[in-house]
Order: sequence, then C-alpha cells, then structure tokens
Amino acid sequence: MGEWFTRLNGVEYFFLVCAFIGALFVLVRIVLMMIGFGDGADGHLDMGGHDADLHHADSDAGFKILSIQGLSSFLLMFGLVGLALYHDNNTGIMISMIGATLAGLAAVWVIGKLFSMFLRLQSSGTITMEDAVGAEGKVYLSIPENGTGRAMITVGGSLREFDAVSADRQRLETGLPVKVVRVDGNTVVVARAGR
Repeated sequence: MGEWFTRLNGVEYFFLVCAFIGALFVLVRIVLMMIGFGDGADGHLDMGGHDADLHHADSDAGFKILSIQGLSSFLLMFGLVGLALYHDNNTGIMISMIGATLAGLAAVWVIGKLFSMFLRLQSSGTITMEDAVGAEGKVYLSIPENGTGRAMITVGGSLREFDAVSADRQRLETGLPVKVVRVDGNTVVVARAGR
C-alpha cells in the first residue's frame, strides 16, 4: 500500500485528497445524524427568562446545491473518478478533470433529487378541527350530561383524541361509537353513530 502512494504524482494526490475530504465529510455527517445532530439548525435558547426559538430559514436552490451534502458528494466523486481516469485509464489531465467534474456534478444532481424525493414524503401531520366533522370514533372518557369528556376520532387516517360534548346533552358511556356532527372551538360535538 505504501509503495502505491509513493508512485502517485501531484495530480493523482490532488484527486486523492479531494476524495478523502469528501469521504470525511460524508462520514462525519452520517455519524452526526446517527447521534441526533443531523436535523438542521433549529433549536431553542433560554436567556434569563426570555425564550427564543432558532430556526433555519429556507434558502433558494443555489444555496441548497452548496450544502455540506452537495459539496462532500461532489468532492468524493470528483476525486474518485478523476483518480480512476488519470491513474488507471491513463487519460490526460484535461480529460480526467472534465470527467471528474461531470461525475461530481452528477453526484450533486442525484443527491439533490434524492433529498427532494425525501422532502415530498414528509407530512406536517397537522389537521384542522373542521376535518373532524363527519368522522367517526368512540367515547374514550365518559361524556356526562351537559359536560365534557374525551373521544378518540379517526381523522385523516390517524386516531386522534379530542375533548367532546354530546350533541343532545345526554350522557355517553365509554366505548360508545360516535360521529362528529360539528366543531365548537377545540371541542367536538358528537352524537351516537348511526343517527
């Protein structure tokens, strides 16, 4: 292995260093994501009784390309392909640089497409209270006469728990199937299912 390094010239060292730096950033990023530091620059700051939320603002496409993922993938592929073209295929410096640059740009494009596909899979998970109207569920905590209880209602494919009152002001027991007839603020108004 040491003999292989001694036979490299300056151009090959340049490609090797680029590949090493790119691989180092990729590995550091993976390790940080595994220990929980990979989800952006959001945070919370407590300054003597004054709270501040720190959020990373969205940026335009130019800055998304110049991200750590983009730069590290470019350097990694640039170095590996450039070294392979120059050392193994004995192409000239210009052909190696052009091939390495094209491979680096292709890697950035692929990474960008992957991240955009991942972002499309995200969902905010928020629902509006009006989405609950017409949904069905069950009484979770008994709803007393003229009082408030709790109901588990399936809204948007998810089971959610809501404060609930009876539409006819009658007691509704735990486990009784109900349907949301309207929403009153943060409380759902429910009636026995089938009515």
